[in-house]
Amino acid sequence: MPKIELRWLHEADDQLRAEIHTVVHDVVAAGGAVGYHSPPGLDRISAWLDGVLKQVRDGDAAFVTAVVDGVVRAVGLWRRGGTAVFQHRCEVQQIMAHPAARGLGLGRLVVQGLVDSARAAGFEIVMLGVRGNNHGAIELYEGLGFRECGRMPNAIAVGEDRWDDVWMYLPLGYPEGTRLNGSAAGGLGSSPRRT
Repeated sequence: MPKIELRWLHEADDQLRAEIHTVVHDVVAAGGAVGYHSPPGLDRISAWLDGVLKQVRDGDAAFVTAVVDGVVRAVGLWRRGGTAVFQHRCEVQQIMAHPAARGLGLGRLVVQGLVDSARAAGFEIVMLGVRGNNHGAIELYEGLGFRECGRMPNAIAVGEDRWDDVWMYLPLGYPEGTRLNGSAAGGLGSSPRRT
């Protein structure tokens, strides 16, 4: 049985960057739906990682790796919502496990770790987007309690192919005294119905 552990990053040396690049590169090369049309180079992943790790140090993100027998084999992150009205929620992004490490439960481990981290950071809602044809990932997220909250048909473009953009969320709980208004009329930002 391999030794598996989660490691949370604030910095990344050259060795870590190379291992993370290998995961991203090989996932994309195998057809993984992780936001790249073709396998990215080390420079591109290193620049992306610099931005993510700055957000981590600023408290606006968390980046986790799943390490199998001492080598990074899966990654994922959450990022805080951008504007003031979305600071209470975060978005899980870039969940991927190296093709050679599939079947070890790394995706579930990484997502559960990110959810636990988001809860500890005080977020109320975790969101994520997933390509509509990624049925295995959707089942994984549903198994962790995520629910679909929106679907934009054929909104993801990969060459000549189009796929649904599926949005999912997981409520983590609200602070005492929070008023949940849903779509009720009235309050800030309200406008009357047009007849």
